[in-house]
Amino acid sequence: MKASGALKKLFEDPAIRRKIQSKLPYLFSLAEAESSKGGRAGMEVGALREQILIALLIYVFGEKNVNVDIPPTEPEVDVKVCGIPLSIKTFKGKFPVIKIRWASDWEKVEDFFQNYRPTCNLLLAQIRWGEEGGLFLIPQEVQAEVFERLGKDQYLHLPRRGTNARGAGISSTALRELLAHKDTLRIPIKWKRYSIERLAPYKRWLDYWRED
Repeated sequence: MKASGALKKLFEDPAIRRKIQSKLPYLFSLAEAESSKGGRAGMEVGALREQILIALLIYVFGEKNVNVDIPPTEPEVDVKVCGIPLSIKTFKGKFPVIKIRWASDWEKVEDFFQNYRPTCNLLLAQIRWGEEGGLFLIPQEVQAEVFERLGKDQYLHLPRRGTNARGAGISSTALRELLAHKDTLRIPIKWKRYSIERLAPYKRWLDYWRED
């Protein structure tokens, strides 16, 4: 079943598209404010963005159709929508490397490289503050087509041997083709950055301590 079959509503319903275009820049601005350290967004901002997008899926498809209880045997899957596995990634800029598998040593990185094949649909949020980016759904079939055309040496990006491995990712060349593919679903978003006062990370817990 193609991803567009189940997730078509998210990308083609006019009211939902408008809501995404208007709310996502504010919510991602809020995520950056909440994770800010020394004036820069912390590493946890990625997890907050993912939570925002999963909340969007729950809003559109209902809790019973969005499964977030994914077993470790499916490491690339973040959520299943109507039974369809989905990986969620957010990134800044035009065409950076998109990390798809984290690994602590070279043996695991090379094993991933040798055995990789696209296994699920990709929901990508391209953040470009002050410019236009978007929200994209890249079906597994599109990934497989681009992977076969480029070959894994061009489709995947590996860190240099001898450096901290940290895992492998989709190359900027592959990302450019995936985003431009005719079967990729897209919602253009003008990324207005909102000025939001940073909330102290302990405030929500402090409120609980203050309760009787």
